[in-house]
Amino acid sequence: MNTENTNKVELSDDLHEECGVFGMYDFDRHDVASSIYYGLFALQHRGQESCGIAVSDTYGPKGKVTSYKGMGLANEVFTSDHLEKLKGDIGVGHVRYSTAGASTIENAQPLVLNYVKGTLALAHNGNLINAKELRHDLEYTGAIFQTTIDSEVIAYHIARERLNVGTVEEAVQRAAAKMKGAYSLVVMSPRKLIGARDPFGFKPLCIGKRDNSYIITSETCALDTIGAEFVRDVEPGEVVTITPEGGIQSDKTNAIPKEQEARCIFEYIYFARPDSRFDGISVYASRIKAGGFLAQDSPVEADLVVGVPESGNPAAQGYAMASGIPYGTAFIKNGYVGRTFIKPKQSSRESSVRVKLNVLRESVKGKRIIMIDDSIVRGTTSGRIVSMLREAGAKEVHVRISSPPFLWPCYFGTDIPAREQLIAYNKTIEQIREEIGADSLGYLKLERLEELVDGLPICKGCFTGNYPMEPPKEDIRGEYEK
Repeated sequence: MNTENTNKVELSDDLHEECGVFGMYDFDRHDVASSIYYGLFALQHRGQESCGIAVSDTYGPKGKVTSYKGMGLANEVFTSDHLEKLKGDIGVGHVRYSTAGASTIENAQPLVLNYVKGTLALAHNGNLINAKELRHDLEYTGAIFQTTIDSEVIAYHIARERLNVGTVEEAVQRAAAKMKGAYSLVVMSPRKLIGARDPFGFKPLCIGKRDNSYIITSETCALDTIGAEFVRDVEPGEVVTITPEGGIQSDKTNAIPKEQEARCIFEYIYFARPDSRFDGISVYASRIKAGGFLAQDSPVEADLVVGVPESGNPAAQGYAMASGIPYGTAFIKNGYVGRTFIKPKQSSRESSVRVKLNVLRESVKGKRIIMIDDSIVRGTTSGRIVSMLREAGAKEVHVRISSPPFLWPCYFGTDIPAREQLIAYNKTIEQIREEIGADSLGYLKLERLEELVDGLPICKGCFTGNYPMEPPKEDIRGEYEK
């Protein structure tokens, strides 16, 4: 997240989440870089702009950190030679998508900070709404920043707190107490792996174990990928410290009452991989439920239910199961689109949609299609996909969306833009239907959201304008084109 950013974020009709984090500590002293790499590979859906790994040898020179990071996907940035050089039994990794903040190598993570007490390496997922104030506090006492992201502000505040307390985990807890907004952190100190999750629990964070290694990461799918078992979620407001001597130690000083927690519902609707679980809820099961609710609340006669890959597919299955209308495949997705298409300009959106998706003509020709997608932001992509289905011979196209309409921006790490750019802010559902060219349009009902997650407290700010905390007075996400 950028608090001083002038970089324009190019218009896109896709939602993006900010980042994925992965930390590992092998008590048997094996190198962890290769496992972190595969963990990042599993988290690639959370960010495709840049990635990085930082490692340290806990038995080597204290505070020596080796790191490598670059622009693009994990398999574009890292080679086996890079991984071979990253020697260390403790490390952190990161994949990034910038909700704001320039997409540059300087802003790639993990951040490595050398200070009077040693070395810190930090990976952060989320968005601080008070980063500007925290940054100013530091600048007025002489701090010089190398990046435009709020993650560096966090690292500096941890370092500063460490000067006044006995342990790095206490410094993390005290720095976290100053932060407002969404954060899941993994911090590596010379002999400790630390995880911290914001009190509202906006972003997921979990603990895993493989043999004599411990992992802290954004999603359980990353644990599965490296053959680790899930231990538990890091709880909202919790700071966990992992060491060979103490195992997993917990500090819940920053926790708030359970009923005040506010998980990002889009983790379940869109962001997280369907094979992940967090806070006891299966992402896949939530999406199946969403589709079932759409079938109950917005039924329509049709021949085939299809999902827009990837997040739309489970919801389409749920709709098919609840309605009795067959589920089918209408889209073939190109899974090899790399960094060229990370941030396409609006002028190239049409071509980029076709590069990423193609319609299976034989599947849709002459049929009445129900098309399930996770969201409509500006409407441009939805319109193109409806048009592609019609060009392929679909007789009717009925669009169903597995979230309510976006009416407000997000300040907590999702790039839902300013209100005037949201199609639902300016238009009725009938006008949106007309604009995207659908025969009918239905959204998930607002009251269904809690049901998706078995009553877990969630954030609905982007739908209602009622945020779990006071939003910032100014747009903190950078300058958006109108």
